Amino acid sequence: MSSDQFDSALDLLRRLPPHSTAANLNRICALAPDLTEELLSSVDQPLQTRQCKKTKRDYLLCDYNRDGDSYRSPWSNEFYPEVEDAEMPSERVRKMEVRMGEAVEVYRELYYEGGVSSAYFWDLDDGFAGVVLLKKTTPKSNSEGGWDSIHVFEATDRARNAHYKLTSTVILRLSTGNEALGDMDLSGNMTRQVEQDMPVQDDGSHIVNVGKLVEDMELKMRNLLQEVYFGKAKDIVGDLRSVQPLTEANKEKASHQEMINSMKR
Repeated sequence: MSSDQFDSALDLLRRLPPHSTAANLNRICALAPDLTEELLSSVDQPLQTRQCKKTKRDYLLCDYNRDGDSYRSPWSNEFYPEVEDAEMPSERVRKMEVRMGEAVEVYRELYYEGGVSSAYFWDLDDGFAGVVLLKKTTPKSNSEGGWDSIHVFEATDRARNAHYKLTSTVILRLSTGNEALGDMDLSGNMTRQVEQDMPVQDDGSHIVNVGKLVEDMELKMRNLLQEVYFGKAKDIVGDLRSVQPLTEANKEKASHQEMINSMKR
């Protein structure tokens, strides 16, 4: 695999519409099959949902529960389609995975009031790692929207403390359109990272610590999206398109300038 090809593929995906990332990624993989594994593990794309055949519960698909073309269900701990000699989490890590999945479900109902969530853990030499996934979409109509959260973390044991490294990505898609206003599409993604040492007493402490890190990060990113991105978009649209006539807006600006000049005298 050529590093130049890989860098060019990433550069191209960054310049294409974010809401079409999955389709464009499939096209690039078809053109350059040698890049498939690296691209799938490097490019964040909207999460897909699948139903567990054993428990009939929905779960989310990502690169961290994938083995070839099969995906592991967090509810049954089985791959669909079945995979021989698949890498599975240890008994200790699997227990924490189940507890985190239950905690994330409660969090999702409180904050998102619906949607789908999943949690996947795996073993590391000096600890463990995992990913927390959240997805919420609106019903298809003239106005559509989707929110995907991907929180990947590593936990390294250090005596009575643990060192956590969290990388969070939010993928947001909003679109609306009608004859009067036309079509609008606002989509993109944001990635943030944080590292922190936190006290640990037992495996239950890991669930609390990771949950707190994910909750705090989601709150920060949600506020950033609302205040910075949406606020900036609102300002730009307001400057480009005014509801009041241009003559009235110019009169207001002139009166404001006259008032400022009089105050300087």
